[in-house]
Amino acid sequence: MNTKYTTTPRRPRSAPRSTPALRIAAVATVTLALAACGGSPEAQPSDTDTSPGASPSDSPTSTATAGPTLGGTVTLVTHDSFHVDEDLLAAFEAATGLDVQQVAPGDGGALVNQLVLTKGNPLGDVAYGVDNTFASRAVAEGVFAPYTSSEPAAADAAAFALPGDDTLTAIDYSDVCLNIDDPWFADAGITPPTSLADLADPTYRDLTVVSGAATSSPGLAFLLATVAEFGEDGWQDYWRSLADNGVKVVPGWSDAYYTDFTVGGGGERPIVLSYASSPPFTVPEGGDTPTTSALLDTCFRQVEYAGVLAGAANPAGAEALIDFLLSAEFQAGIPESMYVYPVSSAVELPAEWVQWAPLAESPLSLDSAAIDAGRDGWLREWSEIVTG
Repeated sequence: MNTKYTTTPRRPRSAPRSTPALRIAAVATVTLALAACGGSPEAQPSDTDTSPGASPSDSPTSTATAGPTLGGTVTLVTHDSFHVDEDLLAAFEAATGLDVQQVAPGDGGALVNQLVLTKGNPLGDVAYGVDNTFASRAVAEGVFAPYTSSEPAAADAAAFALPGDDTLTAIDYSDVCLNIDDPWFADAGITPPTSLADLADPTYRDLTVVSGAATSSPGLAFLLATVAEFGEDGWQDYWRSLADNGVKVVPGWSDAYYTDFTVGGGGERPIVLSYASSPPFTVPEGGDTPTTSALLDTCFRQVEYAGVLAGAANPAGAEALIDFLLSAEFQAGIPESMYVYPVSSAVELPAEWVQWAPLAESPLSLDSAAIDAGRDGWLREWSEIVTG
């Protein structure tokens, strides 16, 4: 079954869907806001209300700051799926005098590995895209320097903070979940699965494809979901049952979705590891209903953070860039530029997300200390199981 998409289901590298008029309005807003906060090297920081009772609605514009030491180049180290509207970025650069350069060493796991290997002599000034499956490792290694933003959205970001950490700022989040091809199951006369346990049922033999835990961020999130669901002493047997039931493990998300999944790539497997936000992007041209749905009882919540790198050459520029990532304008563009949820509660989500991309009410989770203590051992055991 081949479906023609209105857009890709997860983190495209093309520009976000927005009209020129809307982009111009947003750029004008962020430029004025940055200028009001002091976009030149001589300007002073903003005195916007940042008291605990302040909310995003208390400030009509972004408060991305620019202090007296701004200017020069600020290097953003990120994963290879990062996307920012070029007009918004240009407005930020014009208002602050900063020249933003990007370095992308790979996916989320590769990003953390590089940050740890280069600590003390960092690849850049600020990193974005470290997620909660690896964040505790980066923090324990001393990769980041303390920073707390005064942007209104920082109050929302604080809800995702790692316990006791003052270096990482949450920027966005998403739910990694199994997705299914609804028409395939209807045509086959098979009741779709609803839980992780269902995947081990012979009814679903050879129907599932997932990305590998050792090679992809969603794959690791899925492994953690199974640990959370079946416990440290039970997840291994679950994975053995998956292997016996014909689960296919591929290197990355795109391999699973665009090659083996019946919808994304015309493959032969109608169950795929993807995101809760994927279904809205499977509405056929001329249609009004997605051809896929997310199994919300299988979700693991994934949070992405940004942080100033310890030893940064331009720490002031790094702080200003984090403020930009929390700004109203950048946060508003996150759903359609990177297909994840912004941390800002002030953002109005696209209507199709409200209808077709609900978050899991009770996502599976593990605390950061448990992940840090168990991750490497779990990965070794997982690799032994799936490679036979």
